[in-house]
Amino acid sequence: MAVYTDVSETELEDFLAAYDVGGLMSYKGIAEGSENSNYLLHTQAGSFILTLYERRVEERDLPFFLGLMEHLARKGVSCPLPVRRRDGAVIGRLAGRPAALITFLEGMWMRRPQPQHCRAVGRALAELHLAGADFPMRRDNALGLKGMRRLWAMAEDRADEVEPGLAAEVERDFAALAAGWPRDLPAGIVHADLFPDNVFFLGGAVSGLIDFYFACDDLYAYDVATCLNAWCFEKDHAFNLTKGTALLAGYQEVRALSAAEIDALPLLARGSALRFMLTRLYDWLTIPDGALVQKRDPMEYVRRMRFHRQIASPTEYGVVPA
Repeated sequence: MAVYTDVSETELEDFLAAYDVGGLMSYKGIAEGSENSNYLLHTQAGSFILTLYERRVEERDLPFFLGLMEHLARKGVSCPLPVRRRDGAVIGRLAGRPAALITFLEGMWMRRPQPQHCRAVGRALAELHLAGADFPMRRDNALGLKGMRRLWAMAEDRADEVEPGLAAEVERDFAALAAGWPRDLPAGIVHADLFPDNVFFLGGAVSGLIDFYFACDDLYAYDVATCLNAWCFEKDHAFNLTKGTALLAGYQEVRALSAAEIDALPLLARGSALRFMLTRLYDWLTIPDGALVQKRDPMEYVRRMRFHRQIASPTEYGVVPA
């Protein structure tokens, strides 16, 4: 979440007039994140999240994202729901951008996740994968290998400003991923961005999953690898084996990983680390001044890329075959 687009009170009141949510009481921008503009609203009917879609979110993808949230909620996954306007639509326009009003989820995200949180998020991820299996819409991963290449083309010339030699290092990773990327593993709907700030907890239990704007069809094990990157590294960049073991065990309590998926984890984790390094690198080099946005250091994920390269066995992540 972030704020790129300022919204006036008058604009917002006009936008809300199409909804049955009562009058506007207060609103404020949400600074965390880096993709869309987000506001927390309080109206006479309660609290909501207003999202204005920009940057990497294509308007044509919004029916997929919002429809997926409705589908997952019907299947018992706790996630926000788009609020329908009086005309039945879920997408409106505000400040020249497509926008949606989303229900507010109670809970807080863990700034310092512990193994029990990792285990819980592993279970939640597997439940999401199973619940999304019969979702009828499809969407390719816009930041798969081809998408990463396109993003890299926009940052490559300046990559060595972040660290000398980074451009050549990334090219070597691309070559390794192109040569070994698995094509025949179990696949379906994945979240693709299940970082700690996208998982809410109440009383130690997962209370909801948010931010489905990278969701797509991809390998389930790639989603697991992304969670290993997001949840199991410490502030000093060391991989926490206890957290990795907990996350993978929680996942396999709900959905067992195949032997082929387990074998692929090191390369998938390396690819996931590259994907998040590239979006951070691009933002680091191009994010506009004055936006209420938290810029994130791409070197954090360069270090993860280097860690995954030296993994000799997936057991080093803590995986235990079911």
